[in-house]
Parts: sequence; structure tokens; C-alpha cells
Amino acid sequence: MTLKDIAKEVGVSTVTVSNVINGNHKKVSADTIKRIEEVITKYNYKPNATARSLAMKKSNIIGFIIPNVDDDENFLMSPYNAEIFGVFESYVRSKGYYLMVRSVKSCIDVISLFATWNVDGLVFLGALQNEIYEIRKKMQLPLVFLDAYFDELEIANVGVDDYKGGYLSAKYLIARGHKNIAFIGPDYRQTGVISERFKGYKTAMQESDLEIVPERIYITNTSYDNGIEVGKKIAFSSESITAIVSMSDILALGCMEGLRLSGKIVPDDVSIIGFDNLPECRYSYPKLTTVSQNISLKAEKIAKYLFMMIENKEEIAINDKVDVEIIERQSVRSLTMR
Repeated sequence: MTLKDIAKEVGVSTVTVSNVINGNHKKVSADTIKRIEEVITKYNYKPNATARSLAMKKSNIIGFIIPNVDDDENFLMSPYNAEIFGVFESYVRSKGYYLMVRSVKSCIDVISLFATWNVDGLVFLGALQNEIYEIRKKMQLPLVFLDAYFDELEIANVGVDDYKGGYLSAKYLIARGHKNIAFIGPDYRQTGVISERFKGYKTAMQESDLEIVPERIYITNTSYDNGIEVGKKIAFSSESITAIVSMSDILALGCMEGLRLSGKIVPDDVSIIGFDNLPECRYSYPKLTTVSQNISLKAEKIAKYLFMMIENKEEIAINDKVDVEIIERQSVRSLTMR
């Protein structure tokens, strides 16, 4: 059964049948609509989704872009990505839409990729400022960014108060008597999330007249295995490090394992605080103290702003910062109680 077959049986044009299927009833009589719907029901006709999306210029498909992923990498191995993806997908599904996920090395890669796909909107989980400029210039559809840092750009972005998070984590350790505090995370010298967190850490240290020693700063990509290697280095460091500020829970959990393998006990020998408040923090031993950035709320917000643009057919310019807080567990020891 095709569109033409339905039109022939009812005795109308294919344009009329198409209008009824796509909900455009203005120029079609009630009697004709009824007869067309009866034939559709009779033959259990299912319209071609691709053809229908082209006709309506709407696909009910949302693109979900995860950058900085290598060809052989599984992006869902990251608990952070998995939680964002899960909450966002649920919201999209509740709206009757479908989700197309794509991992890329650079956000700019999607410009040519999605030129041939009819999607109703895109979400980017992290994008550099120069990438945002290119994407905005060449893609005319609803766009929402997550954890982006930018100047003089009117975009919809959802992030967290990264500066406050870095500040709170260092301040928490300092308040418990720690002075030789290490910093572990990706390169903080590039504008973005880690840079802001490092600035917060730096401010807290300076307010307490504590020195930021280069040998106590460990730059590494975010992964559990990299955390293990850093933990081993800290265990045998001559810097007498008593506490660690980690820029992610995954690095912190790996670091705890590296310390354990090197004969160090957390928090008796070395205290550590993470960042994210992933569910895994409750399953480690000891349970990981961390900075919560409310990942689920971030996912809900990017979905909300995207669908506001889709449904209202207008752009939104907003930089929504979700608040952060310390979640106290067992991985930090107070030296002031000795």
C-alpha cells in the first residue's frame, strides 16, 4: 500500500492524502479526512518516516554530540557521559522524539556530518570557543551546549560554577589542616572547565597563604588508569603531600587505587576529594568525598532549553550555571584533630 494507492481508492489526489497524514486539514473536508483515515486503518498503512520528515521539514530526531572520543574508545565507559546521556534520552523520549548519538574527535566534525541529516536540534557535550563560532556560523538549527566557555557569543549553554567547585574543594581540605595539597586533572592552561576549577583552587590556597608548588600539580587526561599512575607517583613523591584535589571522581578513584597499591592508606596517609558526585563514590572504600555538580539537573536543563527553541521556533541566549556543593563522606582526614 502506497500513498498513490490510498488516493486512488478514496478518489482524491496524493497531495490531499499527504495533507491528512501530516495533520494539515485546513483545505480538506471532514468527510474526505474520515474516508482517508478509514483506508489507512483498513490497510494498516505506515507512512515512510524519511519522506514524511522531508515533507514536514521535521524529523523528530535530536543529535547528541560527544567530542574528544578516539576511534576505538567507548564513550559510555565514562559514568559522567552515561548519566548525562541517560537523563537526556529519557526527556527526549517523553517528548516523542528520537535520539541520534555521535562521538567525534572535534565538535567541528559534525558540520559536514549533519549537513546530510535532517535533525531538529543538536546538543554538544563540551565545545571550544573557536568550535562554537564555526558551528554557529554554518548550522542554522536549535543548538545547546554543555560546559562551554565563550566570550561575546549569544548561545544556550548549561554548566556549573566550576570556579566555586575548585575553591570549595581546596578550602575544605585547608579547613581540616592540610597544607601540602596536590592538584590532579587535565591541562588547566586551556580556557574552559578545568581552568576555572584551577583558578578556584589557586584562590583558596592564596587566601590561606599556601604555596602552589609545581611539583604538586599532576596534569593527566581523565581516566581511571591515569588516576592509578598519578596515585603511584604521589605515593613516592618527596613533597610530603597529605591531600589531593581531583578534577573528577574517576581520576580520584583511580588515584585511591594507585595509592593503595603503593602501600598508602586513604585517608590515614593521604586525603582526597573528587568532583562530580558520581554514584561510584558511594561504592568505593573509603567512600569518596566530592564536589557535587548535579549531573541530572544539567541534563534536564539542556533538554528543556533545546525543546523551548524547537517548539517556539526562536533562539535562546542563556548561560545557566548550576550550583555546586561538597558531599562529605570518608576520604578526607582532619589533621587538626591529631
